[in-house]
Amino acid sequence: MSNDDSSRQQAIALVRGYYDAFNRGDWAGMLERLSDDVAHDLNQGAREVGRQAFAVFLQRMEASYHEQLRDVVVMASEDGLRVAAEYVVHGQYHHTDDGLPPAQGQRYVLPGGAFFDVRDGRISRVSNYYNLQDWITQVSA
Repeated sequence: MSNDDSSRQQAIALVRGYYDAFNRGDWAGMLERLSDDVAHDLNQGAREVGRQAFAVFLQRMEASYHEQLRDVVVMASEDGLRVAAEYVVHGQYHHTDDGLPPAQGQRYVLPGGAFFDVRDGRISRVSNYYNLQDWITQVSA
């Protein structure tokens, strides 16, 4: 295996481990895979910077949602510095999130994706994307 193949495989394993931790509800396991200065681009929102800001985001998510990611596919550049993932979110909206429709335990299924930068064996950027209007339609039905 060439060095590029090794870097690529390590990046894929890093992101798979991040999503495995997510599916277990292992926030510490997710956070340990992030750089201290991780940039987190929220879907249709602002960029938050830092592992502590990411921890606060995870607390907000846990307060309102229970989600599992299925059909996760992870791809990486040859040098392992850029990674992309596609998945399907299966979730339940159990507590109203600020500025969003009221939560009543609604279930939803939503395709999503993310892009990552990897630096020194850690995730240094996470940019998440999904169709917010589709989610709103599902939880408002």
